[in-house]
Parts: sequence; structure tokens; C-alpha cells
Amino acid sequence: MSKSPSPFIRPDWLPASEPGARILVLGASGGLGRAVVDMLRQGSDCTIGAHGNTNLYDGVGDDRVLPLQASLESEADCIDVIERFYEAAGGIDALVMLAGRLSPTDHWDGLSAAEWQADIHLNLNIPFFAARAALRRMKAQGSGGRIVLNGTESALHGGSPQSFPYAVAKRGTEALVQGLARDGAPDGILVNGVRLGFIASGFHQRWSGRNEEQMAERARLVPLKRGGDPQEAAALIVFLLSGWSRFMTGQMIALTGGDWL
Repeated sequence: MSKSPSPFIRPDWLPASEPGARILVLGASGGLGRAVVDMLRQGSDCTIGAHGNTNLYDGVGDDRVLPLQASLESEADCIDVIERFYEAAGGIDALVMLAGRLSPTDHWDGLSAAEWQADIHLNLNIPFFAARAALRRMKAQGSGGRIVLNGTESALHGGSPQSFPYAVAKRGTEALVQGLARDGAPDGILVNGVRLGFIASGFHQRWSGRNEEQMAERARLVPLKRGGDPQEAAALIVFLLSGWSRFMTGQMIALTGGDWL
């Protein structure tokens, strides 16, 4: 049975005839993506596309969740996953782009050209291709929409020796948000991004191989002396999907625990 819409998640930016928003989350099998899907499931009557690259979102028994597995390596892959969700859900009202990668390295000077290009491609080119495909569909629908891209606070500070290409790509994401927002505004399509700090979502362990001691050491550098919880980041993303953010577009919203103050 579908749950009643939360007063927080208000899909009133959709036509009144819509039963609920149709939201595609790319990268739903990671810690942050799972938190976003779970929050949408618990608080709304949305239809949710839960995309994973190699793993599927592991929430089962909910017919509102449409699992989609696809490798995002090219523009054609991005168009394909958008179209698959569009056909399955009967439309697309929102895209949340969380898929990303980080080449493991002690210093960017040791990266090969292929590793550099792979980081830039997946963290900048692929979000653009996916967002553009979604934007085109939303424009054709004529009912507005939302796009949320994922950035990083470290991009404003040149990244680190280990994450330099990732930070360069995410700095480009800030330009994507602004350019896409300007283009989508006349059609009521709002484009925003989240500029996250140190979030304990599993990303650093997966891509940088950080152990518990290293994670704790990094958390001590945050003024609040902890990493952010994936649910805290998910709540910010859900806010950007909600009716409460209808006058926001072209913005990067920071969630850092005071890091880099």
C-alpha cells in the first residue's frame, strides 16, 4: 500500500493529475544513494528509479522502486538508462546524479593519462550527458522538473593530492549546475547541486581504501569532530526535490560540518 505523502516532500510542483513524483536516482547502490531512496520511500508516494552500476539497490518488496542496473560509460549509456526509467515510470520528473569514482593514488603525479581521463569522464562528462538527456525529456513533458548533481566542498580548495582529478571534475559540476539551471528555468526545471564535505557513506573506503583509523583521523579535522551521516546528506537532497525549494535554482548547497572554515 502506498504511504501518504509527507508534508515535507510535496510534489506540488507537478501537475495536479500526477499521483507522485517520478524520481531517478543514479548511483542508488552506494551509501548516499541508498539513503536518498530510503528517505523517499518512507516519506512520499514517489515512483523511484534505483540505479546501480554493478550492484542493484537492495530494498525489495516495494513496487514503487524500479531497480535499474547499467554501466554508465558513454552518452549512449546515459540516454538508455533515462529512457528505460521514462518508459517504466511513464515519465521523469526528477534526476539525482550520485554516481562517481576516484582513482586510488598517493599523489596525482602518479596517475596515468587513462586514470585522469576516467576520473574526469565519470565525474563530469557522465553527469552532463545524464542531466542533458533528463532535461530534454522534462522539457518535452512540459511539467517542470528537478535535477540534483553531486559536488564536493574540496573542489573549492583544489582537492587533495589523492583526489585532484575528482576535485577538478566537481568544480566543473558547479558550472554545469549554473548553465543547466539557466537553460531549464523557462520550462520550470530547477537544477541545483550539493557540495558535500566528509560524509561517512563508504565512498572513501571503497575508492581510497581508508581504514577505520584513517576515517577517524579525517573526522577529527572537521570542526564538529565527526563525519556527516548519509541521512543528513540525503535530507538535503530530498529538500531540493521538495515543494519547499521551488524558488531555488542554479545553487550549490554546502553540507560540511564546518570543514574549511
